[in-house]
Amino acid sequence: MFLSAVGAAGAAEAALPKIKVKRVRIYEPPNVNQTFNQSNMLVTVETDNGLVGIGEGGKKDTLEQCAGTLIGQNPFRIEALWQEMYIAWFYPPGREKIHAVGAMDLALWDLKGKALGLPVHDLLGGAVREHVECYATGGAPRPAGSPPMTLRDRARATIDAGYRAFRMGAGDTPSGGVYNTHQQVRKVAQDCKEVREGVGKDGDWCIDFHQRFDYADAVRACKLIEEFEPYFVEDPVRDEHAHQDLPKLRQMTTVPLTHGEEWGQRWDFNRIVENHDIDYIRATVPNVGGITEMMKIAAICETHAVGIIPHFTGPVATAALVNCLSTFPGPVIMEYNYGGRPIPYLPECLDFKDGKAYRNDRPGLGTTVDLTKCKLIGEVTEPGKKNVYYRPDGSLTHW
Repeated sequence: MFLSAVGAAGAAEAALPKIKVKRVRIYEPPNVNQTFNQSNMLVTVETDNGLVGIGEGGKKDTLEQCAGTLIGQNPFRIEALWQEMYIAWFYPPGREKIHAVGAMDLALWDLKGKALGLPVHDLLGGAVREHVECYATGGAPRPAGSPPMTLRDRARATIDAGYRAFRMGAGDTPSGGVYNTHQQVRKVAQDCKEVREGVGKDGDWCIDFHQRFDYADAVRACKLIEEFEPYFVEDPVRDEHAHQDLPKLRQMTTVPLTHGEEWGQRWDFNRIVENHDIDYIRATVPNVGGITEMMKIAAICETHAVGIIPHFTGPVATAALVNCLSTFPGPVIMEYNYGGRPIPYLPECLDFKDGKAYRNDRPGLGTTVDLTKCKLIGEVTEPGKKNVYYRPDGSLTHW
């Protein structure tokens, strides 16, 4: 089996054309999201034989910097290109820069899949699940103009629509309003009781604390809702304090915990995962640096029996997530709020039905983009700065 797998991999590599990246273009979609960690900016990595890979994420300046690394390079050396984008600009990239690295990485995987005529999940070792279960934030999508519904009814309707779980915020109030965390704890407990009644004894629900509570109030809130058995409590403490507070909180409550939608690459996650201080991570693409980094994080999670509950970003990245999660054998549930609605500039994207996201066998990420509906805002055709050294064996090291 091993030798045949090695032979198949070698044959696939041999089938790749000898090409180079000639241009990277950056586009704004019609509904551009200005929140950087949810960026739906599009990038195209174009080669000298006409093959094009599509990626998503980042901002114009960070994307242009990363793009310079790719020009003139063999696009199929994805790991080497990832490493060079990461180290070539003196400072290790922060979360804004790693988001752009992730966008380029998605495009490179898309391009490689198209070159081989294979979906990315096949390049990652093949699928282990038929579909990815989803949860809906605020409830399953409803027609415009529908009358308001109670929390209980929204939760029930979400389960009836086929989603695995209903997700709610913690005592949501209008943005900019007053939020008294000490008082809101009991309101949260009341809401959770209502939602449990809505989903029934066999349904699932989850709650995002949105880092709103100080540690003491997070402990109170978690303990008060234990009896209602949430699927998970998300971001229970401030991100800046997470590595200090989550280990303590884990000892104080029985509710499953998840954290990390604002984190970057594996070094943000590894200690918390290795110590079992959370039950799921919120890692997502392109935020962690793309598919290349996501699969390394997934390996850490598999090693320590921690599940993955990715945060949402743009639709192309969500399609990439389905490719990644299809190959991960641990527990998975994914946030999906498009509800099967068509996206005008994406005639083909993620396959979604009855609350579930399905993988497909289209080459690459399985997405098709109508760039005529998007705005070209940047183009890179010249190599960028190359501050790297090489070890004697040809691998990169920091300059």
